[in-house]
Amino acid sequence: MQDLSPSPAPVPQPQPEHQPESTPPRRSLRQFMFSNPLHLIALGFGSGLSRVAPGTVGTAWGWLAYLVLQLWLTQAQMGILIAVSIVLGWIACTVTAKNMRVADPGSIVWDEVVAIWIVLWLAMPMGFWGQLVAFGLFRFFDAVKPNPVKWADQCFKGFGWRGGFGIMFDDLVAAFCTLLVIAVWRWI
Repeated sequence: MQDLSPSPAPVPQPQPEHQPESTPPRRSLRQFMFSNPLHLIALGFGSGLSRVAPGTVGTAWGWLAYLVLQLWLTQAQMGILIAVSIVLGWIACTVTAKNMRVADPGSIVWDEVVAIWIVLWLAMPMGFWGQLVAFGLFRFFDAVKPNPVKWADQCFKGFGWRGGFGIMFDDLVAAFCTLLVIAVWRWI
């Protein structure tokens, strides 16, 4: 015997009007990273794909990359590489954030990479423990964001070139704060 009673109408589910900022891209981040060379740079050549503390992983990758690069580059060449990396990072962060539809995604770590390069470039020579202290100080300033890093983080928000610069700017200020602490430490 067949039930001929009318079935209840399905309850429509509300649809979000826009994606929240925490929504990852539809494709996997790995596919996304390889879809554009600027994504590869912004995501720190994969170091930003870490599920845990991508900023710290990106900074560690930057530290290791610096140690390898200094074997082949002079101080002047390293300075030129850093200057080019800031401009290229601004472009890469702008494009990647726009394509991810997130103003400042945690997986974009090129800002951390360049910032730790600046710290090491200006503070070297240092042994392992000095480098570890520099790493820890930078991560403190970048993650906790005391002023003036907090101010820098709030200056340039959104999408487009302004937002891309903002992604880089707070980390450059965190690098400056790190260098200031190291300079005071060496002076005392």
